[in-house]
Amino acid sequence: IAAGLHASMTLGAGQFCTKPGLVLLADDDQAQKFTRKLADLVATPASFTMLTPGIQSAYTKGVAERSASARKLAAVPAPASSGCAAAAVVFQTDAEKFLRDPGLGEELFGPSTLLINYSTREQLLRLARGLEGHLTATLHGTEQDLANYRDLVEILETRVGRIIFNGFPTGVEVCHAMVHGGPWPATSDSRTTSVGTLAILRFARPVCFQGFPQPALPEELQDCNPLGIWRLLDGRLTREPLR
Repeated sequence: IAAGLHASMTLGAGQFCTKPGLVLLADDDQAQKFTRKLADLVATPASFTMLTPGIQSAYTKGVAERSASARKLAAVPAPASSGCAAAAVVFQTDAEKFLRDPGLGEELFGPSTLLINYSTREQLLRLARGLEGHLTATLHGTEQDLANYRDLVEILETRVGRIIFNGFPTGVEVCHAMVHGGPWPATSDSRTTSVGTLAILRFARPVCFQGFPQPALPEELQDCNPLGIWRLLDGRLTREPLR
């Protein structure tokens, strides 16, 4: 899981909009092993290239600001070269500090992530309830964990557009089931998606033509269906003309 997280948070220099930026971990022995493994991976020398000097500058500034409020768990020295080069960083804090400091929940665009350790189930649920709107949330566990934490899943349903089980959020398939959106501020309209067959609804607005003669209607709405397109007529999807 640590290797998968590292690959996901550094993919494309951490510039995917679904990059995992917040990681909630129980404060136990297994989490400590996970943290050590992730830190080792992040500390491995590697340079990433960001899209523009402005994005790189914003990332560098964001890393400096976060370093003042969260522990820098692992990083490699910043690349000596100027321009768009950046280095991966992983930060760590605890649940109570995160809940007191809203700034820690702000997106840091680039190859970084923040580990948040919680000690009780109630802390975990408080963290979830305190999230703003996000594109995705990922759960790692067993089927029994899903049953035991149904209340957590129900909270996440109100906070994100896509919930992943035992996977990683980077990678978006263009398909009928894809939801690439979420509650504000993830997107401006949580009812639609920017990827997939429903994406057109982000740019469409319903207009009703009542009592119009056939020649005055758009071709898409004329009874004879001159374009031969699929249409919804009285709740039924069909390409047949209306006779």
